[in-house]
Amino acid sequence: MDWEGTDVTDGWDWRRPGGSPAPAGQPVPGTPPAGTPTAMGAGGDATSPWWSDALADPWRDPYAPTAVLLPPPPPSGSAEPEPVTDPDAPRRSNLRQALVIPLIAALLAGALGGALGYAFAVRAGAGAAVTLGTPASAPALAQRKPESLAGVAERVLPSVVTVRVTSLGGTSEGSGFVASADGHVITNDHVVSGGVGKASVIFNDGSSAPATVVGQDPESDIAVIKVSRSGLKPVEFGDSDALAVGDPVLAIGSPLSLANTVTAGIVSALDRTMQAGEPGGPTRYYAAIQTDAAVNHGNSGGPLVDGAGRVVGVNSTIKSLVADGQEAGNIGLAFAIPINQAKRITQDIIGTGKARRTVIGAQVGGPGVTSGDGVRLAAVEPSGPAAGAGLRAGDVILRLNGRPMSEPTDLIALVRKFAPGSVVTVEYRRGSSKQNASVTLAADAK
Repeated sequence: MDWEGTDVTDGWDWRRPGGSPAPAGQPVPGTPPAGTPTAMGAGGDATSPWWSDALADPWRDPYAPTAVLLPPPPPSGSAEPEPVTDPDAPRRSNLRQALVIPLIAALLAGALGGALGYAFAVRAGAGAAVTLGTPASAPALAQRKPESLAGVAERVLPSVVTVRVTSLGGTSEGSGFVASADGHVITNDHVVSGGVGKASVIFNDGSSAPATVVGQDPESDIAVIKVSRSGLKPVEFGDSDALAVGDPVLAIGSPLSLANTVTAGIVSALDRTMQAGEPGGPTRYYAAIQTDAAVNHGNSGGPLVDGAGRVVGVNSTIKSLVADGQEAGNIGLAFAIPINQAKRITQDIIGTGKARRTVIGAQVGGPGVTSGDGVRLAAVEPSGPAAGAGLRAGDVILRLNGRPMSEPTDLIALVRKFAPGSVVTVEYRRGSSKQNASVTLAADAK
């Protein structure tokens, strides 16, 4: 089909098939009669029968009578249009409504019931007993093993006693421990000295019994008393010569009248020279065990116990920084008599009523020796142990069994630590030469 057109008003002159234009004065087919209302498309002309872009459509039949008309507006005052529901709009589920409403009702009912129940319980339970539950079994760490400090204390405490002695000035109090099943108790001499022979012993369970003084040794500060009671549990003795610095120890006794007190510490030093005594009384010398376990007045005579529960010393002395007239207290410097020495003296007292004193057979304190350079022998007994080993007056003792000698009291205290008949090695200086000798210690003739 051949379409032919020339430029007229809107750019095209549409002709009939065959090329003849529409007759002049005749309307184009599809054109509404004059005076007929026409639709106006977006941006279109009110007089055009076409929509705004109809002439731009090359496939539009220009003779088609079609036109786009808008519906007339509703007359004023007419009824509102019927509401229309969008079929694509989301709808609420009837099932959700069916679940939410009962749930809210249940929550409200539960809250109301709880409040009412609490109110009735408070009113009805006023003054009623409350059960907090039964005690649970002790954890493994609280189940104390026999080798623990608590286990050691539990095992030794029944053998530790409080000693009270009546004197002219009142009553003195100290500690002690059962040494034999027949009632022998070891304590310090300064606990029973000055007494009139009447003593009493208070046991771990609070019971008491009278006691008598069997014997005492002022120079070693050891005393033995006897209790008339059977079935006593004696302590287990250890070996004080086997101690090492740093070993754990317990001090047990009645410090400041507080019976059954246990304190813990370590061995701070060994063979510490102690020189003690009261005014007008004898001077005591012993090579002590030093410990930092808390010891106070009233601990005197009580046991110093090692980690296995064996007695290794007798608590005797403390060091304290006090002025005259003030009472000394613990500052971590306590001293105990080695149990090997105390046990030997106890056996002497029980067997013979008195203790033997170990001597070397020489006097010390000669001139010409600087402190720390040894101990000079001022005199040597002709038939004594020192003379038998070849020592002479003027010799300087440097070491005794490897222990360095600094002061005259060092030699006295260390010699008394050993039993009579013990053989010790002495390193000494004579002139400018050093020599060694073996000395067999003896008991004092007294």
